[in-house]
Amino acid sequence: MKNFMIGQYGGFDQAKYARDFKEGFYGIEACLFDSEEDIQKLQRESQAKGFAIGVHFPLRAGQSELRDALFMDAHDQTRAEAFERIERELAFMAFIQPTYILFHYPKPVILDNRVDWSEWRFYDSRDYVWEHVYTEAEFRYRSEQLFAWLAEKGKEFHFTPVLEFDALNRYVYETEFLECLLQKYPMIKLCLDTGRLFLQEKIDPFFDARPVIQKYAKYAWSIHLKSMKVTADKVEFVHFPVLPECKPEAGWAPIEDYLTIIRKENPHVKIMFEHRSDQVTDEQLERCYLWVKQLLSDPHESTSSSNSI
Repeated sequence: MKNFMIGQYGGFDQAKYARDFKEGFYGIEACLFDSEEDIQKLQRESQAKGFAIGVHFPLRAGQSELRDALFMDAHDQTRAEAFERIERELAFMAFIQPTYILFHYPKPVILDNRVDWSEWRFYDSRDYVWEHVYTEAEFRYRSEQLFAWLAEKGKEFHFTPVLEFDALNRYVYETEFLECLLQKYPMIKLCLDTGRLFLQEKIDPFFDARPVIQKYAKYAWSIHLKSMKVTADKVEFVHFPVLPECKPEAGWAPIEDYLTIIRKENPHVKIMFEHRSDQVTDEQLERCYLWVKQLLSDPHESTSSSNSI
């Protein structure tokens, strides 16, 4: 439980905070706040209660036409603007002292031409590019540039840079390049999103989420934990809280399998509940927290305290 987090998106939702955030949780991940007043409210609460603040870039809404910074774009000006935008946000955010700042990676997303991505949610057509026009050599070069820059800014502004996998292609899951880069820049960490990984496995016949989790969990700072249901004709219950009764054979994400792998590779990873808790009852939310705590606990430790969170 000490590694559990909740998200606050769009502003500081007092009702969500009162219901979802439990004593002993690690912190809150903030994203796209509409007002500086809410940012200040989050900071004051953090200082009063002693929890950490993480930022899912961008912290402020309305600062750019696009949500994500296109720091790996093929166009020099677009990349330059992306880095300038991030630097402005870093300067603004310094007063809240975020423990980490998370960015989607790669951006733009590089899409495998062999796959039908119609079920993937993009904010804008500029958020992605097809693999046949973005070479592996360019991916390697731009990734190295990004890692070097983020490592420098992390030291300057005292935060851990975290890269959340968006849709993945062969440059990430069929080569060792990214793993070597993570070893070269150990202060840069990853975020694995169970919903994204599961959805890609369902729509991409060339992708298997489990070996990707196995490979990259050791480099993860956090897990964005949520479920969804994918059947032959539809995707539904997106951002649904993980519950033991939501079985994989009925189309739900295999959360128990994912967390079992993660526990073995990185038992102290932060768990950020990126779900919509309003979709479940108070009792179901408590059961969600308890089940995740049990799945991440060392099976050899005593379970005497497993009935409470």
